[in-house]
Amino acid sequence: MNRPQVALPIGRYRARFRAESPVRLPPYPGSAWRGAFGHALKRALCVTHLPVCSDCALWRSCGYAYVFETPPPAQTEKMRKYTAAPHPFVLDLEPRGGTFAAGSESHLGITLIGHGNRHLGPIIHALEQAAANGIGQGRGRLSLIVVEQHSTDWQVIYRPGGVCEAQPAGSPEIPPPFEYVRLILESPLRLKREGGVVGVQDFSFSALFSNLLRRVSLLTYFHTDTPLETDFADLARAAHDVRPLRADLRWFDWGRYSARQQRKMKLGGLLGEIVFDGAALEPFWPYLWLGQYVHAGAVTSMGLGRYRIEPAASLPEQTEPGAPVETIRP
Repeated sequence: MNRPQVALPIGRYRARFRAESPVRLPPYPGSAWRGAFGHALKRALCVTHLPVCSDCALWRSCGYAYVFETPPPAQTEKMRKYTAAPHPFVLDLEPRGGTFAAGSESHLGITLIGHGNRHLGPIIHALEQAAANGIGQGRGRLSLIVVEQHSTDWQVIYRPGGVCEAQPAGSPEIPPPFEYVRLILESPLRLKREGGVVGVQDFSFSALFSNLLRRVSLLTYFHTDTPLETDFADLARAAHDVRPLRADLRWFDWGRYSARQQRKMKLGGLLGEIVFDGAALEPFWPYLWLGQYVHAGAVTSMGLGRYRIEPAASLPEQTEPGAPVETIRP
């Protein structure tokens, strides 16, 4: 199989904050940041103030709805029965929360995908307002110091009161596969397959890749002008033949309370690392590489499904399956 060309402009940004009062974030802070960001973005962009976006005549033309609700276009050929397409952003943050003393600094990363980069200005404003209004237990307040953008390194593009000077987003360069590839799961990877959630014993490259291929395809379809064209069936069949050389996985059991749904939600996923033969990954490599930026699995907008790829100089020892469950609760 020939390696496909995937055009998916990616903008990586990092907002740096200073705590103005003690900030207490939950053990996994993605839900707290996403909620505060969403409320601030709606206050900034919503003009009708209707409680339900789908009841609004501006639903498919509103910047807030596009970023945070992401309704499929009226004439879409994909996801016609769904109320929301994949969002054009993911949060990038450390999987642990904790208490930040007044005067300490922290940061929040956000990756914008495709046309999502057009909304960078309102997004920066919303993050600044969300932090100033308070976040986490006790609503600790933070002030924005700078926003940076990553190209070859991190460069300041915005300071409060100034003008945003971002560079155009571009598709990441994709290097050749390494001889041995280590895939490190940095935040819980929540894969669903055949009505269930993929656990430690059920993990397979096929489960990961089928999810990632669908995700990249939908992101290019809804958020770029160049939808992905490739032999999806052929790639899916070939993925069944790829086996990890080594795997060291554990289950991370995380829960949160959803104010919108008024119920507790279980959002556990896989953490750890997997090593593959790089040659076996050649047909799938562009999607795996892009997955580092767009994440994989469910709940990516809260930061889940983040992983990092690096060369493996040697093969680690296999950990016995069924590693202890790590439990994190709000």
